[in-house]
Amino acid sequence: MATVEVAFTPLPAHVRTARLIATAVARRSGVDESVLDEVRLAVGEACSRAVEAHRVYCPQQPIRVALTGDGERFEVVVTDAAPAVEPVPAGAAGSGSDTVIDGLAVIAGLADDVRIGAAGPGTSIAMSWKQRIPPA
Repeated sequence: MATVEVAFTPLPAHVRTARLIATAVARRSGVDESVLDEVRLAVGEACSRAVEAHRVYCPQQPIRVALTGDGERFEVVVTDAAPAVEPVPAGAAGSGSDTVIDGLAVIAGLADDVRIGAAGPGTSIAMSWKQRIPPA
């Protein structure tokens, strides 16, 4: 299956759209129905994190989501353009980092594989799941 790419403005309302698209593409790619909620939740967490960062650092830049199913794995890559910020230690007064770290922990618990890396000035979160049934 070819890659489906979506770019959206950093508004919380668009996170729901990204989740719906991810779920539809995952289903079409052959991801088992029992895993679709995990895909939806993980994509929602990654997109919410990106929206939050964009609203602070670069509200005019779009968030990008790429979805690919290759027959063996279904992968979603959420890329933001916000500058990478060093996380503040958990429990530090006035930090929003606890929410970011918690969100990444949730994503790691939902996807089969998660990779977080630099993407230009921003961050890329790649999540993947095994495709359990042949693509339609």
